[in-house]
Amino acid sequence: MMGLALGIGFMMLGWMLAVQRRNRLTQKEFSPAQNFFLKQPATLQRPDCWLAIRAVSPEAVKITLGLNHAAPCSWAEGLAGGHEFFISPRVNGWVIVTGMGLPNPTEDVDATFLFLTGLSRQLGHVQYFYASRLFHHHAWARLDDGCVTRAYAWTGETVWHQGVETLPEIETDVKLFAYGDETATLLDAERNFEKVPQLAARWSLDPARVKLNSFRQATGSAGESAFG
Repeated sequence: MMGLALGIGFMMLGWMLAVQRRNRLTQKEFSPAQNFFLKQPATLQRPDCWLAIRAVSPEAVKITLGLNHAAPCSWAEGLAGGHEFFISPRVNGWVIVTGMGLPNPTEDVDATFLFLTGLSRQLGHVQYFYASRLFHHHAWARLDDGCVTRAYAWTGETVWHQGVETLPEIETDVKLFAYGDETATLLDAERNFEKVPQLAARWSLDPARVKLNSFRQATGSAGESAFG
């Protein structure tokens, strides 16, 4: 029964990856890095979207995402964009995933939910962050073993609001809106957008502030999902 459940889980995740490949963003908004994972001057950009996955190996992430032929990839190459997925080495107990294969709630919040829950069933604790520079749309989510413990997404309106607000959200002073609440302003959206990295730093890691202290750490892997 366990094997059957895992098989179904992989099939669902594979289906979601295939759907996401058809709908993924074509923006390439990653900046090169040498000794830091996106530790750049303020004028340079961090990824719009990333995952932080706790207490797993990069190899486990590659298998789950279907990167059967992933190639070694430097941070500079990986963050420059052009890959469906870029998987970091393990940093302070976390694996960071970026790339055009990640979903976003602006396109389809239901697809984002299904992708994240499917991934979390396989990998355990998964965090998701999204901050669109174009529209200032933003989202964050925490999941454990396929269950959403906290999530919020705003794409011109609140499209996902689940779980109890966490202490880091309160400390970061993000402004949350209920479903159907039309009082959010562009200034509210801009302020929340700017606070996504601060929240990420409190929940797990801010990708723009993670030091990589060795050449080995600075090498991840990138490739296309076999599920597509």
